[in-house]
Amino acid sequence: MNELNMSHVYMNYHTLKGITEALKDISFSVYNGEFISIVGPSGCGKSTILNIIAGLLAPSSGNISIDNRSLNDSYLKIGYMFQKDQLFEWLTVWNNVLLGLRIQHKLTEENKNKVKKLLTDYTLWDFKDHYPNQLSGGMRQRVALIRTLALNPSVLLLDEPFSALDYQSRLSASNEIYKIIKLENKTAIMVTHDISEAISMSNRILVLSKRPAILKKDITIKFDEKFDSPLKRREAPKFRLYFNDIWEELDISE
Repeated sequence: MNELNMSHVYMNYHTLKGITEALKDISFSVYNGEFISIVGPSGCGKSTILNIIAGLLAPSSGNISIDNRSLNDSYLKIGYMFQKDQLFEWLTVWNNVLLGLRIQHKLTEENKNKVKKLLTDYTLWDFKDHYPNQLSGGMRQRVALIRTLALNPSVLLLDEPFSALDYQSRLSASNEIYKIIKLENKTAIMVTHDISEAISMSNRILVLSKRPAILKKDITIKFDEKFDSPLKRREAPKFRLYFNDIWEELDISE
């Protein structure tokens, strides 16, 4: 994938009380290898954007294209990580990460070896026979990500992937997940309420208004090379400047 393009997307929900506008003329592009975060007030439609990109929702109008081909006509593989890790408690780590491959009838020796390498590379192989309730919250999220990566998606969609974790675990997990995504050279689009999390992980941040959501600002995030991880970025002098800029754009009291 070279470019995912969302062009003039509107999303309206029809209810007994009438039509509710969720998204209003949303347009942006995502390029190969980018990590994009979407922030905005609660209920503004952030997750709706992910669901449209995933093909789970059809927009009321507008287009989503991949390299100038419609989403339906493209061969793009999309992986989706939800707020909860969705691991099956009665399956071991090994069987959890193989589940998608098994469902898609792709459980070949080659794919199993790829999954073994992922578990080994990201320090989970020694836990392959453990059950989810034996893992920390951050480890569970890494298992969920590897299960998603096992299907070799081109784009990862992350919907508040750390929201169920306590603050310390959240910092550690975001650092680990970021490392995996970058080393695997995946394109990622993340929805989050946490401005600091968005700044620490992203190349760009899309700031949405309250519903009906419009794209208020597209902010490019750049740090010196020495700030090469989410944890280190939080220590950078520019971090607070980005935070204040985004906070002012959000203006959640408006």
